[in-house]
Amino acid sequence: MLILSSCSKKEELEYDKLEISGLTESELYDKILGMLVGSAIGDAMGAPTEMWTRYDISAKFGFVDKLDTMVREVSPEGVWVPDLPSGGTTDDTRWKILTSRFLLTQSSSKLDAKDFATHILSQYEIYTEEFEAIKDTFPESFESVNLKLGWLQEWAKVSVPFMENNLVGYADSLGKFYGGEMVCAGLLYAPSLGSYFPGDPEYAYRQAYALSIYDIGYAKDLTAQAAAMTAAGMKKGATPDSLLAALQKDPSNYSKSRLVGRTANGILENALLISSESKKLDSLSTGLIAESPALIAAFQSLDQRLQDMPFHAGEIWLQTLTAMIYADFDFMGSLIFLVNYGRDNDTTAAVAGGILGAYYGFEQLPDREKYQVLKVNKSQLGIDLEHVAQELTAHMLSK
Repeated sequence: MLILSSCSKKEELEYDKLEISGLTESELYDKILGMLVGSAIGDAMGAPTEMWTRYDISAKFGFVDKLDTMVREVSPEGVWVPDLPSGGTTDDTRWKILTSRFLLTQSSSKLDAKDFATHILSQYEIYTEEFEAIKDTFPESFESVNLKLGWLQEWAKVSVPFMENNLVGYADSLGKFYGGEMVCAGLLYAPSLGSYFPGDPEYAYRQAYALSIYDIGYAKDLTAQAAAMTAAGMKKGATPDSLLAALQKDPSNYSKSRLVGRTANGILENALLISSESKKLDSLSTGLIAESPALIAAFQSLDQRLQDMPFHAGEIWLQTLTAMIYADFDFMGSLIFLVNYGRDNDTTAAVAGGILGAYYGFEQLPDREKYQVLKVNKSQLGIDLEHVAQELTAHMLSK
């Protein structure tokens, strides 16, 4: 099949994803499954202590380096089943699945933002129909569906005017999305988008940016960067350097912003600085234990850069990059860093897990964690990660 380097041409003609990435069919499946399961592992590790401070995490769980049971209340963005066993997941995994299922509807490599909005709204309408179909008066029946409706409620409000080309309505609804905060909307699904363009970080950036319709400001750039890193990790022979090189791509020209420049570059510089300065204190190579002076210093440096909201896109991305760089892109090391730091730690760990899961592939992920996540998601939550990866791989290869 013809390979084309021009992005405009790619939008007109399909191109061979195996040839671009250098992967075999089995390797592509391994990396797609790695993205899904890696993200789910991060989600599951952080979920028991989501939004906690690191001091509370330490007091209750000690230093977290494995999956723990999830004794917590249900919530729309959190768990929908109370008291899950270790390996259970939250909306961070649901977003990877919803986005993967959206990708199955796409017939071109040029993704359609209106199709994405339609897909989200259609899922919301399914939940609405479930609510309307309730015949009994038991509170539990309504509570279950309310969780689903609450999860996509804010997204539906933005989707409707966007689909209708109502620019004023779209701008207004986006300005009120989760209170008008620059939340990490696109970062929730960016690794799924990146995996759809293996080995092609620039095109992954462009397509993720086009689907960053729920982001505002430089959060759009961060969503696209996360997708680009994921795609870069799915290139045959990828290295940590090639993952970081993907962050230098700037198709949207943020670096030309007058007086400000590219905020994402400053986030990367901070992540590199925090990591390098902290690791100078790690003369004994003990950087990922609770008492490590290097880890404590890194956490304290991140404390100085907190935003008002833990789920602010800039904060999420800084913590995610810092963890991966600090841990030398080690999969479990990056997740351990993020989960023990706290804040929105299931999301940060899910983003890092998705990027690194795509980089390493499923077979190289830790056995105990990956098989536990597969089992619990399938048996307790009805999420078959292997089946989704199989479907997505087959769909990508059929184009």
